Amino acid sequence: MTLSGPIDFKPKLISCLKDYSFQRFKTDLIAGIVVGIVALPLAVAFAIASGVSPSVGLITAIIGGFLVSALGGCSVQIGGPTGAFIIIIYGIIESFGLEGLAIATFMAGLILVLLGMFHLGTVIKFIPYPIVVGFTAGIALTIFSTQMNDFFGLGLTDVPAAFIPKWGVYFSNFGNIDLVTTGVAFISLLIIIAVPKISKKLPGSLISIVIVTFGVWLLNSYFPEYHITTIGDRFGNMATDLPQPEGFSLSMETINALLPSAFTIAILGAIESLLSATVADGVTGSHTRSNTELIGQGVANIVVPFFGGIPVTGAIARTMTNITNGGRTPVAGIIHSVVLLLIFLFMMPLINLVPMSCLAAVLIMVSYNMSGWRTVKGILKNPKSDVSVLIVTFLLTVIFDLTIAIEIGLLLAIILFLRRVTENTQIKVYGDQLDIAEGTESTKHEVLDVAHGVQVYEIDGPFFFGIATKFEEMTRSTIGDKPLVRIIRMRKVPFIDATAVHNLELLIKSSQEDGIHVVLSGVNDNVKAVLEHVGIDKMIGKDHVCPHITIAVKMANKLAVQLSGK
Repeated sequence: MTLSGPIDFKPKLISCLKDYSFQRFKTDLIAGIVVGIVALPLAVAFAIASGVSPSVGLITAIIGGFLVSALGGCSVQIGGPTGAFIIIIYGIIESFGLEGLAIATFMAGLILVLLGMFHLGTVIKFIPYPIVVGFTAGIALTIFSTQMNDFFGLGLTDVPAAFIPKWGVYFSNFGNIDLVTTGVAFISLLIIIAVPKISKKLPGSLISIVIVTFGVWLLNSYFPEYHITTIGDRFGNMATDLPQPEGFSLSMETINALLPSAFTIAILGAIESLLSATVADGVTGSHTRSNTELIGQGVANIVVPFFGGIPVTGAIARTMTNITNGGRTPVAGIIHSVVLLLIFLFMMPLINLVPMSCLAAVLIMVSYNMSGWRTVKGILKNPKSDVSVLIVTFLLTVIFDLTIAIEIGLLLAIILFLRRVTENTQIKVYGDQLDIAEGTESTKHEVLDVAHGVQVYEIDGPFFFGIATKFEEMTRSTIGDKPLVRIIRMRKVPFIDATAVHNLELLIKSSQEDGIHVVLSGVNDNVKAVLEHVGIDKMIGKDHVCPHITIAVKMANKLAVQLSGK
């Protein structure tokens, strides 16, 4: 991974089409149709749960799904709205309105493009697993809690957004449960659970919606006194025309206010899409171009808000559906978008008939699958640091919001990582004799005699701000010995940061003021370039930067003899 070099943007669609065949198209066509049908209820459900119209969910899946497949770095990735974004979208709309959501999504798209351009696709994959599991489980519980009103037909119109007050309102209104609505919801849930047991290829959510919608239509038609609320009742008859692109106004005040939310959307989208791509690679044996995938996801999120859409990312469930039905190129994802477009243009009146309680059942099943309770159970057996990160991220996601959870979760993970690196990086002090083969696999030992007045400090690991202070304290603790020469052995230092460079400069200056020479040994090319850039070699003299410890000790011994003879 580098932060320089040419932009890594090579869409898989281009490379896949070079050897494309009619046989491959047939399998992609079947997979695309199936995925489009599976994506329909999810796109509608996620949109409603996020606080927007069902048509917005379909528009997002159509445009976003097309762009992710056409420009992404994964051959089988299916993009669209996902459950992970529900909470953040709902919060943005509540605070900033739909225009605020469009701006945040647009900014998130720009961030994703920049992440890909700066070759950070690989780095995103290194976000600690406990954080991903923690906020995914937290999102699952939050989604579950948002569906109680429609699932039980409570009829509440002003439900608090916060988790604890929300459940307080639920408990105080459970006496208003509508038994018919609840019955419809439970039947929907049972169908969703039962269908995969018959065949894993059958889309349980869609079959549940079709069966229950027909039953509710009959019920509403012949027994209007038991009327069940539908999408049409909640949102009215939705337009079937594709929306025209619309702009939005930007100001520094708006950008500053929405930047944290945009960052959350970008990081969450990057994590979810690359996680989905990693899972897909494990099944298909392909290799995702991570940076290209981020750029493709970014472009999708830049374009979608101009058409009123919500954030887009790779969807694991839909991607796996694509794979299991034979999809192997981005053409399947493009076909999935075309299928959704045809449904949007010609079948929207039927979507108006879908019961809200049925959609609540779909989302409850989604939240169960997202929860990953078996994974959570497994992580609880891990070291306490991993468990604490998971629990903190989970609680912050549920009690506060996803933005805070991701920010603090990442901060915790960084702190724990730095602590582990600091603990593993060792600093040793040698005098009198030095075995140059120590710390290597070599069986040939060569012992160097170190003259009186020479001290050797060996840094084993990254020399960064976490170690710089430790090294400084160690040199101070030996200052009473008044060495004549200090050798700093850096053969095992892979990199050095600004804090370590600054501390090294201070050590050299203080040593020179006390008449102590400083010799560097075994500096690798990368670290040497940094030291030369800031002029460390000129401070100590270029001849004091030695390629090997044997040369460094020989020079130091000679200097010690000369200095002691004065």
